[in-house]
Amino acid sequence: MPGSLYLVSTPIGNLEDLTFRAHRILQEVSVIAAEDTRHTQKLCRHYQIHTRLTSYHDFNKEEKTPVLLELLKEEKSIALVSDAGTPLISDPGYFLVTRAIAINVPIVPIPGPSSVITALSVAGLPTDAFTFIGFLPKKSSARTRLLESLREETKTIILFETPYRIKTTLLAIQEILGDRRIAINRELTKAHEEIIRGTVQEILLSNSSRVLKGEMTLVIQGKEKRRRQDLQPGFNHRPSE
Repeated sequence: MPGSLYLVSTPIGNLEDLTFRAHRILQEVSVIAAEDTRHTQKLCRHYQIHTRLTSYHDFNKEEKTPVLLELLKEEKSIALVSDAGTPLISDPGYFLVTRAIAINVPIVPIPGPSSVITALSVAGLPTDAFTFIGFLPKKSSARTRLLESLREETKTIILFETPYRIKTTLLAIQEILGDRRIAINRELTKAHEEIIRGTVQEILLSNSSRVLKGEMTLVIQGKEKRRRQDLQPGFNHRPSE
């Protein structure tokens, strides 16, 4: 039997959010494949984890994947981690996972922190169904096309954004989706954690002279479903006398 590939969720900010199970797995595996070894090394030092680290990211995945698969064939287990949160969620790993599945490597999820679920839980918007789209495209035309495709989406929408593009994105959301209710979750679980709720217009006005810093997860209200009476012509009109 080959070794197991563990998909280990790591803290999105607060190092205390590492689970007991994740801590044990990171100690027991032969190798930790990390998106940025320098970042993961800080976590390992904090918990006195001495497992060997190797880099694995989108720019070296094609050359590194065969190396990792060979280790797995040799019955050595690997923990895959991203810089923060759950691997593969807008982070590297899909390329490796699909190829590991193809050769019957056991894939073991080690659940834990996720900025997507964390942000959704505190946004004050519907949580029964949601659409996650990761980062919006950098190019204006592509960003516009994606937002336009979401215009009729009734589920809550979740996306990531950087401090350099946040105001541009808010303006695009207002123009294309309308003045919807949103929540900007900034620096989740970190010392300067902040959750800004309101309509797009309210948030733009209240933060017009302020630079929003840090990593952000936006939760956006889906398009409101039309009430049944709105679908019946003349329902709201008073009868003529």
